[in-house]
Amino acid sequence: MAIEKTTFGAGCFWGVEARFNEITGVIDTAVGYEGGDLEHPTYKDVCTDRTGHAEVVQITFDNSRLSYESLLDAFFAMHDPTQVNRQGPDWGSQYRSVIFTHSDRQYAEARARIAELNASGTYRNPIATEVRPSRIFWKAEEYHQRYLEKRGMVSCHI
Repeated sequence: MAIEKTTFGAGCFWGVEARFNEITGVIDTAVGYEGGDLEHPTYKDVCTDRTGHAEVVQITFDNSRLSYESLLDAFFAMHDPTQVNRQGPDWGSQYRSVIFTHSDRQYAEARARIAELNASGTYRNPIATEVRPSRIFWKAEEYHQRYLEKRGMVSCHI
């Protein structure tokens, strides 16, 4: 088994986490915050839209069973990557489309996939997804972890 991590932001992290947990080869997920300047941010802090953090899902996966490319495809399919700072009814920079990469290979693959999708005309507008190296992932409060699963829900608006 070859364990790898990646981190995606595609709007409200509850639904994003639930969708990734359905994929064979995903070992674990955790929701949290990344990309901002405040140390130890809370949900309340991030919701002010002043910390610079995005709501994200950090995914641990077995890359001998699940390719990073397959995760990228799932990520782009589950939200509108052309939206800037919003997904569905949620708006603010914490809901931006973002990929935090954990290696140079992931960074290159993410940038290449965006270029391919833009060239293909799959979307009417250019992809707005940011690609940035992962720095610090701050795990969200426990009540946010597997939020939908704990409430017997299978999805939300994404």
